[in-house]
Amino acid sequence: MIQPPSNLTELRAAWRAVNDVDPDASSFRMEAAAEPRVYVHGMIGGYRLNAGTFVQAVHALTADIIHLHINSVGGFVWDAVSMYEALLEHPAKVVTHVDGIAASAASFLALAGDERRIGRAARMMIHDAQGITMGSPAQMRAAAELGDSISDDIAGLYAARAGGKPARCRAAMTRTTWYSSAQAVTAGLMHSVTGDSDEGPDNRTRTIQARHRALTTQRG
Repeated sequence: MIQPPSNLTELRAAWRAVNDVDPDASSFRMEAAAEPRVYVHGMIGGYRLNAGTFVQAVHALTADIIHLHINSVGGFVWDAVSMYEALLEHPAKVVTHVDGIAASAASFLALAGDERRIGRAARMMIHDAQGITMGSPAQMRAAAELGDSISDDIAGLYAARAGGKPARCRAAMTRTTWYSSAQAVTAGLMHSVTGDSDEGPDNRTRTIQARHRALTTQRG
């Protein structure tokens, strides 16, 4: 999404009525430990996860390793960008885990990891920035141009972290692309599938990583 809805009070009330839950309940949780675990399980930004709270909590961590667990359909672009930057700039090694789904804005948040893992049955999805616009034709054209510009920014981020050309990443976003765990590794979004091993008969991770290295070499 490009911008939050204008009337959050009514939206909160509607959410509570339909889902019978507190819409202000956080999608973000942190467990303090030698290797702290940060959980983003739910919508990013808006009334479900305050990006400012997340960023400040990450900045306060002094650990050498941070584990980020994600199960999110995404949310507000700039909230996810600020969360991504906080993790990227932290001196700790960041290990991201896609526990269930990392879609939309959550997909590039997952790329903040120095090491990136995905569950065998988990999924990732990337697409162009989306938003809701009201106004004159000129205002709607401006919103479309902004959406394109934001999508180009995110495509550059995918390319920088996963490899390949921004234009190729943008093409995958434009057509909305879903990745299985194996496909996410092949695409360079993730490094390994959780539970796979390089030892014994199950050498799927080794095969996928070798295929990814070959593809990266071909791309130049």
